[in-house]
Amino acid sequence: MTAVHVYLSLAAFLFCLGVFMVVTRRNGIMALMGIELMMNAANLNFVAFSTVFPEKASGHMAVLFILVVAACEVAVALAILLNAYKLFKTVEMDEINEMRS
Repeated sequence: MTAVHVYLSLAAFLFCLGVFMVVTRRNGIMALMGIELMMNAANLNFVAFSTVFPEKASGHMAVLFILVVAACEVAVALAILLNAYKLFKTVEMDEINEMRS
């Protein structure tokens, strides 16, 4: 088993863990942590493949782009969660769901 296979297996495990957190957790902050895990798994894939193909630096550029998107996502999502907490006094997604009606 080469080093790339180890990194890809770790990335697959992190992605599955992130999906599990998003699907099963009702807490908004835990769901955000799951999304961050999925993005970091994608970053690990990009870096692993850029080590296989060192002549292309596109993997590292994609990682920088994903890090910027993740930082923006966290800022916006936490602002939304803080406002929801002000209104509903909870960050549980099921209880905030009543906002639609």
